[in-house]
Amino acid sequence: MTGYGRGQSIQNGNKFSVELNSVNRKQSDVVVTLPRELSEMEPRVRDVINSEVTRGRLTVVIAAHYNPTSVQRIALDTALARTYHEAMVALQKELGAPGEVSIETVLRAPGVVRVVENEVPVEEAWPQIESALREALSDLVAMREREGKHLAKDLIKRLKMVREAVRKIRQLSPNVMKKYRQSLHERIQRAGIEMSLDDERLTKEVIFFAEKSDVTEELTRLESHFAQFAHQLRRNEPVGRTLEFISQEIAREFNTLGAKANDVEISQLVVLCKSEMEKIREQIQNIE
Repeated sequence: MTGYGRGQSIQNGNKFSVELNSVNRKQSDVVVTLPRELSEMEPRVRDVINSEVTRGRLTVVIAAHYNPTSVQRIALDTALARTYHEAMVALQKELGAPGEVSIETVLRAPGVVRVVENEVPVEEAWPQIESALREALSDLVAMREREGKHLAKDLIKRLKMVREAVRKIRQLSPNVMKKYRQSLHERIQRAGIEMSLDDERLTKEVIFFAEKSDVTEELTRLESHFAQFAHQLRRNEPVGRTLEFISQEIAREFNTLGAKANDVEISQLVVLCKSEMEKIREQIQNIE
């Protein structure tokens, strides 16, 4: 599901801001961007997010703005300076260049000397970051809930269409056997065979056909699945994966029902139901 959230926390001149963006995805995928000095917080950030969001691709961007009045310090990368010096000396010997490699030359090399802001220790920064993160999550979840309500309305409308089609199938199914008996009797007569509608052989054939084409069990299971689906939509918790499973079971019942129907009207209704269920399954991919 899609959503956006933003939060920030300011204390002692230090500001931490969090931005969250989520887009539709069947599974959960969290991408976290943190300042280098706070990179060890990533597992904590993921834990907080996973406690609220279970589906979708979610991008987390955390920024830190430290107190500008804080005293800055100089950091010297001694190991890097030594590596530069050794490489410069080696190059000088290889080229036979005159002069010496001075300390000034080494200090000007990239990364040897850098100015470091007065960073907040991780354990001190985490409460502020967590506060900003939960504020952003609250906004994101609220937006996703609004989208979820709209999706639920669409699913309920489509489910009503499917249930109405199933009601018609239930009404039509008792006539399938009668129509088959009449059709079979007419074919026998066209073949020049004298046989009454009450003939035992005809009755046995009709009974055999009725057993093969009986869809009572499928219709009963469908009604049960519909009731479960509607119940899940009313729950105030993540139900996307549950709805996905139920919709798969519904599709399976329609496949069986279509194979057993042996009736044009019922087959047309089954095709309509399968089409609507496919649209429902596509929508479910977006539900938390």
